[in-house]
Amino acid sequence: MAAVRPRSALLHYAALLTPNALTAGALAVQRDVPARTARIADAVRSRWRSRDQWPSRSQGRSRDQQRSRGQWRSRGQWRSRGQWRSRGQWRSRGQWRSRDRETMRGLIVSPGGDVRWRSVPAPGRPGPMAAVVRPLAVATCDLDRAMMLGRTPFPLPLHLGHECVGEVLEVGELVGSVRVGQRVVVPFQISCGECAACRRGNQGSCTSVPPASMYGFGLAGGLWGGALADRLAVPFADAMLVPLPDGLDPAAAAGVADNVSDAYRQVAPHLPALLAHDPDAEVLIVGRLTRDDPLTSSTPLYAGLVARALGARRISVVDGRAEVRRLAGELGLRALDPRRPKEWPTAPLTVDATGTPAGLRRVLRHTAPDGVCTCVWSLHRRGGLPLAACYVRNVTLHIGRSHVRALIPGVLALMADGRLRPELVTTNVAGFADAPDALREHRLDCAVKTVLVA
Repeated sequence: MAAVRPRSALLHYAALLTPNALTAGALAVQRDVPARTARIADAVRSRWRSRDQWPSRSQGRSRDQQRSRGQWRSRGQWRSRGQWRSRGQWRSRGQWRSRDRETMRGLIVSPGGDVRWRSVPAPGRPGPMAAVVRPLAVATCDLDRAMMLGRTPFPLPLHLGHECVGEVLEVGELVGSVRVGQRVVVPFQISCGECAACRRGNQGSCTSVPPASMYGFGLAGGLWGGALADRLAVPFADAMLVPLPDGLDPAAAAGVADNVSDAYRQVAPHLPALLAHDPDAEVLIVGRLTRDDPLTSSTPLYAGLVARALGARRISVVDGRAEVRRLAGELGLRALDPRRPKEWPTAPLTVDATGTPAGLRRVLRHTAPDGVCTCVWSLHRRGGLPLAACYVRNVTLHIGRSHVRALIPGVLALMADGRLRPELVTTNVAGFADAPDALREHRLDCAVKTVLVA
């Protein structure tokens, strides 16, 4: 049996599991499969039969059976090229596309870091509970730089973008919470709002869709497409979309779909109780420990801004990049160098955004007795933790993904009050037309947050 290429098999399998209306990014990746299949077939034929081995049309037929071209084919069987192909189905370069399939732009990152706009299938008309949104502002996630560099487990190519504020273009007949023309925040996680997990507020663990269903993560996220496109399909409009308060700039709120809300959940559940007992309670936020880390560091800065918005007065941010420390100082946060851990305070609330087991161990050592440490993320399979020390000091450690949809209203309320200004972390704003160049610049070491606007 011939070996099956893993990448092609995964793409075909994922396409079978994903609704057709939501596979815009996937189809852009898979559209070279028919051409590749044809090349393989040609290679097989050329290997097993030379040109002389293929029988002629007349071989194997008696003299009476050999007929002229016109005799073998009755009238009506022979047709011109245009007659065999319906109008609009034949395109350049041999591509076969249905006349009714509409396309749009989608920003695709390919192996080697190539980022460019490509033509991808557009979403169709929304279903009864769905909506179609036009992205107005899309922000980079702290993972996007690493994904473009090929330094994550998420396979390339993929359709980028999962932090989005958009305008509603179409809604299904059962949608009641949003209307056409309204500006909305689109959470990056797909959730139905009806399953047991969603009713508990754990939309990131929705059981109505495949696990970890997300925009902008390609095959690993379930092939729901990316937000860097002309249109974005939202399968559960009432459950997912959150109206943007009047007066808020879409470019300022784009990060609320992921990173800003993720920073909020690191601080908001714990800080008010700590400040009630000690108004001077310290908050320690530790970002990347090295200058060459592929991830960016917007989430630690957002966490510092959220802590200040909730009343904290002593906030320290650790990061290995001088640009991040400079920006932290401009935001009124105490900036610390990771190479001098003796200067780090011991705090009752610590945030680990290092992304490494060694970094988490260092943060735990600076968590005060009876304190709380929250881990933003990690893709490592295992890591040795100082369990005995944490037990003796009664440290609470939380590791897990955020449930963004449940957090967005609280974040927007802080923004509407003027207490939280995520736009202060943004280092670059560019238009969709300049998105490829802006994202190439975002791959530099000094990148923090890039926002692309339509």
